[in-house]
Amino acid sequence: MTDASINASTVREGDAEFGDYFALLKPRVMSLVVFTALVGLLAAPVAVHPVVGFCAILFIAIGGGASGALNMWWDADIDQVMKRTKSRPIPAGKVEPGEALSLGLALSGMSVIMLALATNIFAGAFLAFTIFFYVVIYTMWLKRATPQNIVIGGAAGAFPPVIGWIAATGSIAIEPWLMFALTFMWTPPHFWALALFMRSDYDDAGVPMLTVTHGRPATRKHILIYTILLALLAVGTAFSGVGGPIYLAVAVVLNALFLHGAWKISRRDENDSEADNFKVERSFFKLSLLYLFLHFGAILAEAVLKPYGLGGW
Repeated sequence: MTDASINASTVREGDAEFGDYFALLKPRVMSLVVFTALVGLLAAPVAVHPVVGFCAILFIAIGGGASGALNMWWDADIDQVMKRTKSRPIPAGKVEPGEALSLGLALSGMSVIMLALATNIFAGAFLAFTIFFYVVIYTMWLKRATPQNIVIGGAAGAFPPVIGWIAATGSIAIEPWLMFALTFMWTPPHFWALALFMRSDYDDAGVPMLTVTHGRPATRKHILIYTILLALLAVGTAFSGVGGPIYLAVAVVLNALFLHGAWKISRRDENDSEADNFKVERSFFKLSLLYLFLHFGAILAEAVLKPYGLGGW
C-alpha cells in the first residue's frame, strides 16, 4: 500500500459521518422540543389534519435542531474546555465550525418558511423569533454575560408548546402560556442542580453560572425558591383548560417529590455533597428530567381523553 493510499484512508476515517451532523442538532434537546410542541398542538381546541400536524411538528423539530447547530458553532471554544461537551462534533474535530454554521442557517430558513406554508404565517414568525432568541439573546449574549443566563434564556426552550398551539389555531390563548410558564420555571432548578455537581466545568470555561458567581449555598437556596414557585404554578395549571383530574394527580405527586428534593438540597453543605459525590443533587437532576415529560404527558392524556368525556373537568 502506498503512502498516498494510507493518507487517503486516514482522511476518510476522520471524515464527518451522518451521526456527527445529527449530533449538531442536539437530539436530546430536540426530543423535548418535539414532545412539548406536540402537546401544545394536540391540546389546542381545534382539530388538525394529521398531515398538517405531522408537518408542523417536523418543521418545529428542524427549527429546534437548527438552533442547536448554531449554538454549537458559537460555543465551540467553551465546549472544548468543558468535560460534558468536549466530545461534541466541533471540539472533537469531526465537523468544521463553518459547516455547523451553514447547516444551522440553512435549516433555520427552511424550517421557518415551511412551517409558515404548512400551517400559518404567525407560527412561522414565532418559530423564527424562538430561533433568534435562543441563538442571539441566550447563546451569544446572556450565557456569558450574567448568572441569570438560565433564567431568562430558559424562555427559548419554553416556546415550543406555544408554537404548536399557534400552528393549530393561528391564534394565542392563556393555555399555551401556562405550558410555556411550566417549562420556563422548571429550567432554572433543572440546570442549577446540574451546575452543583458540574461547577468545575463552568469555572474552567468562564461561564457565569450561578454556582460560579454566587457559590453553591446561594444556588441551593435559589433552587428551593424556584421549585416552590414551580409547584404552585404546576398544581394551579390543573384547574385550567389543559388540566383535569389526571393532570392534578400527576402534578401533586411529582411536585411533592420535587419539593422534597429541593428541600434536601437546601439543607446540605459542601462536606455532605463532597462525601457522597453529590448523590442528592444528582438524584434531583434525574427527577427533573422526568418531571417535565410527565407533566406534559398528563396534559396530553387530558387532551386525548377529553373528546370521550374522560379528560378535563
